[in-house]
Amino acid sequence: MSNMLESRNPSNGEVVGTLPITSADTIPAIVARAHAASRAWREIPLAERVELVAAAGPRLEERAEELGELLSREMGKPRKYGIGEVRFCGSALADKASHVAAALEPETISSGPVESIVYHDPLGVCAVISPWNYPMAMPQWMVVPALVAGNAVVLKPSEETPLIAQAYADVLNESLPDDVLQVIHGADAQGKALVQSDVQMVAFTGSRQAGISIMGAAAGGLKRLVLELGGKDPLLVLDDADIEQAAAMAVENSFENSGQMCVSVERIYVADAIAEAFEKRVAELASEITIGRWDDDEAELGPMINARQRDHVISQIDDAVTRGARVLAGGSGHPPGFVVPTVLADVTEAMSIMQEETFGPVACISRFHDLDEAIEHANRGVYGLGAAVFGADEGRAYAVARRLDAGMVGVNKSCFASGDAPWVGAKQSGYGFHGSSAGHRQFAQTRVVSRPGDRD
Repeated sequence: MSNMLESRNPSNGEVVGTLPITSADTIPAIVARAHAASRAWREIPLAERVELVAAAGPRLEERAEELGELLSREMGKPRKYGIGEVRFCGSALADKASHVAAALEPETISSGPVESIVYHDPLGVCAVISPWNYPMAMPQWMVVPALVAGNAVVLKPSEETPLIAQAYADVLNESLPDDVLQVIHGADAQGKALVQSDVQMVAFTGSRQAGISIMGAAAGGLKRLVLELGGKDPLLVLDDADIEQAAAMAVENSFENSGQMCVSVERIYVADAIAEAFEKRVAELASEITIGRWDDDEAELGPMINARQRDHVISQIDDAVTRGARVLAGGSGHPPGFVVPTVLADVTEAMSIMQEETFGPVACISRFHDLDEAIEHANRGVYGLGAAVFGADEGRAYAVARRLDAGMVGVNKSCFASGDAPWVGAKQSGYGFHGSSAGHRQFAQTRVVSRPGDRD
């Protein structure tokens, strides 16, 4: 068995590069080094930790084209999006670190004869396990709050995209003390060994099933967890919706990153009265999308991350068509490594494509006559990450949004929120959450120190 991890370009299977696989037996020693490093790191004042972490931002921006091309070669998304992801991470890093620092400032609570100070102290060592679909943005989402909070971090990126994650850590490590941020590489064996090691917290973004396994493995040590898991996001298009606006959002969110996005729109429920016009417009927009390799500057969508994911998406499409779904766009003729942007109509709740996460470039449309029934369908299943509602009567649309079992809901827009608002899932789409003061504080130990207050 090779001890090297090969990273392959999903467009053509070519090897992008290799990295040594971390032996699972060595992970306890790596975590021990992280603990040793954390003792000095936590003593550095919060403002200085912010400066040391944020120093990587300009370096990422300077190297955006180089690192963006590496990201795209490894993950498959078109080059312009890979460069954009790196550039965004660089430009957002300082603000992210500052938001975390603000959340961690001590708070004083006085009540009669007692004054209490609430501190947010480091936990120790945080394990970060990140996915492949946004292979720089997702590590940053978890690594930055953990580091700013004074924890040491051991990062295990996806085995599909190890090179760009290592490059990201290398840039951060140009200003960080030794062993405060370490990276391990491998697949399930390395992830399991890391979760079972002497870490105090696990931050994970990935599939629901992997999240369940991590929660079970972490239970024995009662380790802190923040799990951002899968989704099966619904979009409800009401009978008074702006068809052009709703169709544009449906296509953008169904197909972004080739549908390989946790808040991708995977189920669309449209009112009968406007269904025909809506379906036609979605199919037109989807048919205009171009697919291509990472270095095709005309391409808007890249390949599936691997053959397994491609086969999963195509099997769901084929099953739906066999069970009566109408193909409005795509549906067949998928080039090797790719899935053609596909629009299906007349999908039903009995089809697997309306129940299981797809994670591919497919828009599934179901018509409804009764709004209450549509809401009931939208709320079915174990997932509850994002959702959206479109309707001209904003008050009515907002009332529908409040009835949806999702952590984030958009009204006449996607579910993406403003600023540092929480990124949060309901039901089995998440455990804990990111963003906002409350989210950042999950990477810290809340500690209350009380003393006699003003007795006058």
